[in-house]
Amino acid sequence: MNQHDINAVEPVNLTNCDREPIHIPGSIQPHGCLIACDARAITVLRHSTNAGFMLGVSGEINGLTLEMLVGAEATHTLRNALATQGEGVRPAILSGLHVPGGVFDVSVHIFRSTVIIEFEAASIGQPLQLARGLIGRIRDISDIETLVRQAARLIRGMLEYDRVMIYRFEQDGSGKVAAEAKRGDLESFLGQYFPASDIPQQARVLYLKNTIRIIGDAGGARISLVPVFDASGEALDLSLAHLRSVSPIHCEYLRNMGVAASMSISIIVDGALWGLIACHHYQPRILSMAERVAAEMFGEFFSLHLTSLRQKSNLEAATRARASLDRFLRLASHHADIGHLLTEHLPDFSALMPCDGIGLWMNGTWSSHGLVPPASAIPGLSRLIGTLAEGRVWATHALPQRMPEAEDFCAQAAGVLAIPLTQTRRDYLFFFRKELVQTLNWAGNPEKTYATGPLGDRLTPRESFAIWKQTVHQQAQPWTEADREIAEVTRAALVEVGLRHSELMAEERSRADVRQRMLNEELNHRVKNILALIKSLVGQPLQEGRTLIDYVASLKGRIQALSFAHDQVVRGDGGGLLLDLLNAELTPYRQPTISIAVNGPPVLLNSRAFSVMALVLHELSTNAAKYGALSRPGGRLDVSWSLAAHGDCDIVWRETGGPLVSPPSRTGFGTALIDRSVPYDLDGRSNVTYAREGVVARFLLPAKHISLAEQSSHAVSSQAAGDDTTKGTLAADLRVMLVEDQMLIALDVESMLGDHGIFDVTTSASAADALSRLLDYTPDVAILDVNLGAGTSLAVARELAARNIPFLFATGYGNSEMIPPDFSWVPVIRKPYDGTSLITTIGGLLENRDGR
Repeated sequence: MNQHDINAVEPVNLTNCDREPIHIPGSIQPHGCLIACDARAITVLRHSTNAGFMLGVSGEINGLTLEMLVGAEATHTLRNALATQGEGVRPAILSGLHVPGGVFDVSVHIFRSTVIIEFEAASIGQPLQLARGLIGRIRDISDIETLVRQAARLIRGMLEYDRVMIYRFEQDGSGKVAAEAKRGDLESFLGQYFPASDIPQQARVLYLKNTIRIIGDAGGARISLVPVFDASGEALDLSLAHLRSVSPIHCEYLRNMGVAASMSISIIVDGALWGLIACHHYQPRILSMAERVAAEMFGEFFSLHLTSLRQKSNLEAATRARASLDRFLRLASHHADIGHLLTEHLPDFSALMPCDGIGLWMNGTWSSHGLVPPASAIPGLSRLIGTLAEGRVWATHALPQRMPEAEDFCAQAAGVLAIPLTQTRRDYLFFFRKELVQTLNWAGNPEKTYATGPLGDRLTPRESFAIWKQTVHQQAQPWTEADREIAEVTRAALVEVGLRHSELMAEERSRADVRQRMLNEELNHRVKNILALIKSLVGQPLQEGRTLIDYVASLKGRIQALSFAHDQVVRGDGGGLLLDLLNAELTPYRQPTISIAVNGPPVLLNSRAFSVMALVLHELSTNAAKYGALSRPGGRLDVSWSLAAHGDCDIVWRETGGPLVSPPSRTGFGTALIDRSVPYDLDGRSNVTYAREGVVARFLLPAKHISLAEQSSHAVSSQAAGDDTTKGTLAADLRVMLVEDQMLIALDVESMLGDHGIFDVTTSASAADALSRLLDYTPDVAILDVNLGAGTSLAVARELAARNIPFLFATGYGNSEMIPPDFSWVPVIRKPYDGTSLITTIGGLLENRDGR
């Protein structure tokens, strides 16, 4: 069945317009004539029925040679033009070609092995100058909206059409009027959408092949070709012809709007049809070939300029997105909680691409900004995308098609783009777009009526718009390739953040495990040393001439000093004096038969050096007490330190008079700690010599860990700890409240107070008991253990403060974090209690009270 048979059986109408063979209409428009020759341009094979009249030829035309029809010179010119043309390219244009019948503007091209020559009346004009005038007005425009708006105005101004529209195609094939310049009395189509079917697919293909199309008279006659079909039953393909006649459906579409003539210029970007420059006129209007050439040149420059601006815009958008992500990455590198950081900066992510709302679903928690679905819909949306996305960016502009329950909120979120944040969990960053039809209003006169032709009222702008609205119901503006590219960049950046954070967390966990193991080992080591030391202290025989009371006092003092040394390690965040650290470590070993001397300037260690040296000096002290100079009567220990000119501190530990020394047979934890802590942790130096007469250790602490305190040099004698027999001067009738939950410790404190003549002590084991006693009891001073196991004594402190009763806190913790800032003025003593410190602190409290 040939094409003639098809047309006879199935007439063209709205149900099959996508199949309308518009490239082989079998006719041309009446403002020119056409002849078709063989591939060598020798013999005429077809002609339009008006060719004889226009070219001044009578009789049969088909079968004539081209030279007989147009003359030898014109034939030579036409063949030269064809020699520079390739098969299937746009026609060559010849202006003012002389043939026997007159002077014509001629276009010539070869398509499907047929040479097609079109003749139109010669025009007077300079197409190059006209094109230069148009192009010059847009060449310096730097943004797309201005370019599109200005192009519509320029085309109308120079070509004098009643209406010029820039018609942009969307991803779904529908079209939108992006710019418009019109006669003042015409209604506006600006911003309106039309369905893809308004421009069928085969018409779009022709717009790519032939970038300019003119309709001189939508109601004009159609000039037939002779013959319409050749001997093989094929129609002449007029895809590239200027004069190709127009689809009856399109002509009715124009007539229904009152449009008599039109012209369209294709806008081609990256090889695809981006849109059209559509010109309408309400009277027949034939644009000359010179004007069409100028318009075609303008269209090509416009397309190139638009391509350049789109690329620039995409690059700028990508650059902005990259900058925003870089800022986020810099923040993330210093932020431990990535989820909190994402939530905090959620509005910033909405600037990455056009959207109406943005949301974060992470660890089962929903955060949002702008127009988003209800929170109850997010878990289901996350599960759906998890099954579809497979860990990649996923987007749809018609969410209800995938998730029926989304119909309930499509006005807020008809489209979604989801960026996965992890591969293992369904955590997403969502971008949402609302239903497109919610943003539109008909721009024309609502009372405007349009004519209805034999094919129905479908072919009117208003009905076309209504059909488009029905088509895009529950749909959003589609996501572009640029949107998806930005989403991919964002996904990569956020995954990088997540991976880096995971690496840091894993690294930190590894470090924490190492620190925990070292802490456990050190704690085990120190506890064993402490127990051994206490055992040795308790097991020391009572020296001749000393009473049991003296022995107990000395033992208590040594244990107190040992507690202080360990407390200093915990509380060493702010550093401390080297002398205090030495006294804390060595005081437990002071006794008349052992000589201990320390001497040096008031060196202040920073927190790092203080903690390291506390461990080192404790290790040296316990080793000396076990095996060295502190282990038997007659031993001597000298510790001295000095500052070098550049600020380093040189510490020398020297033992003499003890048992003969031999180097250790193996390197244990304690030995390694002494040898390696200072070099490893402080970038200093250490050297330990196991001389026969005694151990000599030397440490160099770098200046960065050292400062000089404002006090004089210190030299400490070898007086034994716990020998202080100074009694306090507190009044014997002083009433003391003690809040302490440990009975043995409370008895010990009562004993300390009794040693200083204070016997009126009221003891409570809980805050509730203390508050009950205060209802009918008023102490002169109170001692409050901060932590009572099941609670604290802060309520008691507030009652005492309200009644202006002085009090002090006692704590066994190494810091004062449990004490609120409003009690920062209250003195704090460390447990275990020391009688001298306790009495001194109470005396200070009473002096301050009496001073007030």
